[in-house]
Amino acid sequence: MERNELYPIFVKVDQLNVLIVGGGNVGLEKLSFLLKSSPNANVEVISIEFMQELRDLASKHSTVKLTEKAYDISDLEKRHMVIGCTDNLDVNLQINREAKAKYLLVNIADTPDQCDYYLGGIVTKGHVKIAISTNGKSPTTAKRIRQFLEDVIPEDINEMVLNLNEFRKTIKGNFEEKVEKMNQVTRDLVNKKK
Repeated sequence: MERNELYPIFVKVDQLNVLIVGGGNVGLEKLSFLLKSSPNANVEVISIEFMQELRDLASKHSTVKLTEKAYDISDLEKRHMVIGCTDNLDVNLQINREAKAKYLLVNIADTPDQCDYYLGGIVTKGHVKIAISTNGKSPTTAKRIRQFLEDVIPEDINEMVLNLNEFRKTIKGNFEEKVEKMNQVTRDLVNKKK
């Protein structure tokens, strides 16, 4: 059976330098996704032209810069992550080649075999964040799972997280003892009532 071998990480995109190349519908989708999860993401979007919705979104975020120009390899300087989403496959493939040559993480929209990472479905409730991946096979499945989890995870889960964090600070002992104590306190969260 095939399996998803992606390694999930949570990236502090407000502390990194993200480049999106493309100012159309897909560029808007990628920027929206980043900003929904991290409203202070540090992003520059480069495109020959921008759709108005993308301009409107960028205007609400001081950490987003729009640069109206054609892509050039020099645009990759001082970047950590790159998203290529122009309407020109040749330009997207060029972005991929040049980004990989600089050891940058790159995502080429709608071209899974050209991606180092995917932007999956995300559920956020306060400090709790759950990422969902279908290995690039079915964004619709990830969307449905996200909707399900948004419905079943209680809105006050953040209160539990904060309370457990405060409790964790009071626990004495070595690492194993602390883990056992946290396991005792949280065991009822996963045990089904009979």
